[in-house]
Amino acid sequence: MNFDDTEDEAKFRAEAVAFLEKNLEKKDAGAGRADRSRDDFLTRAKAWQKTKAAGGFAQITWPKAIGGRGGTPIQQVIWNQEESKFDAPTSPFAIGLGMCVPTVIAFGSDEHKQRFVPKALVGDEIWCQLFSEPAAGSDVAGLKTKAVKDGDDWVINGQKVWTTGAQFSDYGIVLTRTDPDVPKHKGLTMFIVNMKDPGVEVRPIHQASGGREFNEVYFTDVRIPDSDRLGDPGQGWKVALVTLMNERLAVGGSPGPDWKEIMGYARDAGTMSDGAFRAKLADWYVAAQGYKLTKFRSQTALSKGETPGPENSIGKVITANHLQDICNSAVEMQDHYGIISDRDKAPAEAIFQESLMWAPGLRIAGGTDEILKNIIAERVLGLPQDVRVDKDKAFSEM
Repeated sequence: MNFDDTEDEAKFRAEAVAFLEKNLEKKDAGAGRADRSRDDFLTRAKAWQKTKAAGGFAQITWPKAIGGRGGTPIQQVIWNQEESKFDAPTSPFAIGLGMCVPTVIAFGSDEHKQRFVPKALVGDEIWCQLFSEPAAGSDVAGLKTKAVKDGDDWVINGQKVWTTGAQFSDYGIVLTRTDPDVPKHKGLTMFIVNMKDPGVEVRPIHQASGGREFNEVYFTDVRIPDSDRLGDPGQGWKVALVTLMNERLAVGGSPGPDWKEIMGYARDAGTMSDGAFRAKLADWYVAAQGYKLTKFRSQTALSKGETPGPENSIGKVITANHLQDICNSAVEMQDHYGIISDRDKAPAEAIFQESLMWAPGLRIAGGTDEILKNIIAERVLGLPQDVRVDKDKAFSEM
């Protein structure tokens, strides 16, 4: 395992840092998660995306022919790491450019690529991913949203939930059930959907953290032309796996306060002498170093042109749980001042309250702790798979 950049990687990192320093401010270590409800957030995000595209940093691994840089996966990782250190409003495009549009590139027609890729790349259009449902979260293949063929169109009816960014998205990729008489993984089909269609209703969900990032989405007789199908009918699970595989490049950045932030806060609060706290701090530090080395292993694989494996699931299990534990400890440390969650009144304290409210969602979004632990157990450690009694049953019989 090599922890150092190669000569070419170091040159690219320096170029990326110079571009970021020219166009953005460094992230404030005491700042909370970006306030996506601010009126100017989307405007700033689109402006930054356009700037990135002009500089050749919008999608580094994409071919030059479709507007990318034609770079390597490790260059994308390096960019993600460095950009995360700056006040970059990237969230509206993370899912679209990281997961949705790559799926369109892989399974869409030439017309799809010409129509959608350039506008997404420069931030003119935003995408969302419509997979989870009220009864199909961890078990996505158990979804019930139906698509029925009607001439040259498909008619979609159903509900999705926890759809990030749906309220400001222009397009989405939606996974539907087109054949209920086969096992659940075999009867799915994916489509491109226009989120401005009158049959699409988006209802933002007010979160405990105060944000409104997630949404319920209802489909009522939404007609989608067969030409906007991604992959063959019944092959939606295969397409969905390609979508989820694209998450593997997102190995940089931090979801919120880590051991360094709470150690600094404890020093200011005068509680560093507490033995129980110091023991916790040591545990957080050791786990963070282990995760750091795991990320280095993934980066080394990428630099050799290899594909990182399922061990990347370890990262979210560690960071999401530690975020919750760290923030809970910080709020307890504040005693009755822990009720202050206003960033304007108590910026140093409020970052922990805000992140504490967000942490449980992070343990669910993108795969629950339980699902990720199963992946680690089965695909990394080689343990026996869970018993699946529904494997060969038609979905309509379940």
